[in-house]
Amino acid sequence: MVATHLDTESIHEHVILRRGVRSGLPIVVAVHSTALGQAIGGCRLAHYPHWRDGLTDALRLSAAMSDKCALAGLPNGGGKTVIALPPGRTLDAATRRAVLHDAGDVIAGLDGTYATGPDVGTGPDDMVTIAERTPHAFCRPVQAGGSGDSSEHTAVGVLAALHALCAERFGSADLSTRSFAVLGLGRVGGHVLRILADAGATLVAADTDESRRTLADTAGAAWASPQDCLTADVDVLVPAALGGLLTSHTVPTLRCAAIAGPANNQLDTPATADLLHQHGILWAPDIIVSAGGIIHATAVELHRETFAQATARVHGIADTLTDILRTARAAGSTPAAAAHSRARHQIEHGRP
Repeated sequence: MVATHLDTESIHEHVILRRGVRSGLPIVVAVHSTALGQAIGGCRLAHYPHWRDGLTDALRLSAAMSDKCALAGLPNGGGKTVIALPPGRTLDAATRRAVLHDAGDVIAGLDGTYATGPDVGTGPDDMVTIAERTPHAFCRPVQAGGSGDSSEHTAVGVLAALHALCAERFGSADLSTRSFAVLGLGRVGGHVLRILADAGATLVAADTDESRRTLADTAGAAWASPQDCLTADVDVLVPAALGGLLTSHTVPTLRCAAIAGPANNQLDTPATADLLHQHGILWAPDIIVSAGGIIHATAVELHRETFAQATARVHGIADTLTDILRTARAAGSTPAAAAHSRARHQIEHGRP
């Protein structure tokens, strides 16, 4: 099935919607673009009110992935796998294995057009299961021939972005003089918090999982509720949980001067970027900030670069973000508009 999304820029090359033959669960694989090369994107295993919501998510995320790859300088396009779980549905080990095999079969049918990696609800071990049905799965554990958990590399990319953001917004890349509110202490957010603590930053942290308060305490961060963390009076807000956090309702309540974090799709709609700009809040596009993990994994596993080469690419996020922020400032536009324009130009001209 080939489908279109919200506008002509989001027309997808392939969109497959299939009920898994083993699991009976709906699986969506969306390939947005292969103009720059093989499409890549994570496998999301998450609950949705209806499978159509999973389809919408796959279309939106795969289009964003095309922009992310272009801005990261990767010879890849964007794609996404979404396994849509009904509300309240839990998976036992056998069913989880079955649905991952179902997803692997769909990906295998694309004959290398698309490769998948971990995303919300999946991890490196799940990529091993998918790889039993297709070779086009990356971020497998090191012992399974992959590059391992990408979260640390994503966090390194976030820190590179934070240096660039602070240099642009405050005139100095020194993080020790700044305050940060880290919202979400999962695999990436936890790494970011620890690195910021090591840098001597002043920290506020929150997570919906109360058990992660121990991590905040260890890092010397003040613990807050997610709502209080979102509206904390800090220099930089670091969204590190699920997306959709920045809306027309939440932006007026923010007290930060800038925002940069690894959460994907932080804006509920593109218009929210304009609202942030109007409120004087400098927002670093998440498609740049969150790219460290995918940059490292694809460089090592798909393009056979050395660890040092891959790490250098991750640190290059700082230069990419600096260029976008300066372009936006010179044009009087939002960083979101500058990033999207740059990505579209590179995709249309067929070069990362």
